[in-house]
Amino acid sequence: MRRKEKFRSQMIYHIFNKSIANFRIFSSSDIRVRFIETLDYYNNDSLKYKYSVAKEKKVYQYNNILIPKSGAFVKFLSYNIMPDHYHLVTKIVNDDYLSKYLGIVENSYCRYFNIKFRRNGPLFQSRFKAVRIRTNEQLLHVTRYVHLNPTTAGLVDKPEDWPDSSYPDIITDEKYLRKYLTEISIKTPTTYKKFVENNLDYQKKLKQIKKLLLE
Repeated sequence: MRRKEKFRSQMIYHIFNKSIANFRIFSSSDIRVRFIETLDYYNNDSLKYKYSVAKEKKVYQYNNILIPKSGAFVKFLSYNIMPDHYHLVTKIVNDDYLSKYLGIVENSYCRYFNIKFRRNGPLFQSRFKAVRIRTNEQLLHVTRYVHLNPTTAGLVDKPEDWPDSSYPDIITDEKYLRKYLTEISIKTPTTYKKFVENNLDYQKKLKQIKKLLLE
């Protein structure tokens, strides 16, 4: 039996989950945005309403998931929502709440998706996976891997052309690396962009480094 992971404050994790049978549960940008907003909304220890009710009552307005918030369970360092899976790089803020938080998010999105598309049943093939990131080098490589997912999959030519990712914000506004994402050692958008995109052979090597990133 797999030992239960202890998600302690200040630990950083690469978190990912995939749909059942590669089903495109995030098939369009508007529903990918819905998932991002759901991640943002439930990352809060003082909620009064479910996400759908909060939107209806106009008591919640999305800003940016990369901006740290008071009362959050996790801090987002990068993310990418793909058609059939998601990637999150997060720093734990609240001890041992990650599993409950992601359970709430996935269940909320599942209810929304099933109502919208008139279906029943689960969306995700299993419990989310979480790989602890222990070094600065590993963090840089993982965020690059996450941001290159759309180009690796052939969805866009350049990673910045995929809107449902943290990458466009990080490479266009220096406040993210300088002010918010202080765990990432690269501090300028241009340097980070070069790091992500200049190694043309990187995508060809992804399978070789998959063990480091995903296991």
